[in-house]
Amino acid sequence: MKASEIRELSAAELESKLKDLKAELFNLRFQLAINQLDNPMRISAVKKDIARVKTVLRQMELNDSAKA
Repeated sequence: MKASEIRELSAAELESKLKDLKAELFNLRFQLAINQLDNPMRISAVKKDIARVKTVLRQMELNDSAKA
């Protein structure tokens, strides 16, 4: 997922996306622990997506506080 795609989403959609990504990361880590993970690079990709979503959420938060 690209940052430009993430910026187009609303805050509520970002929160739900963040929740989904965290659940996916949990499942990937579980699969890694029991040696059933097919693509270990997916873990780092999901971590980066989580970071992107959190960054955009924080930017939105700062923009809202600056406008108020």
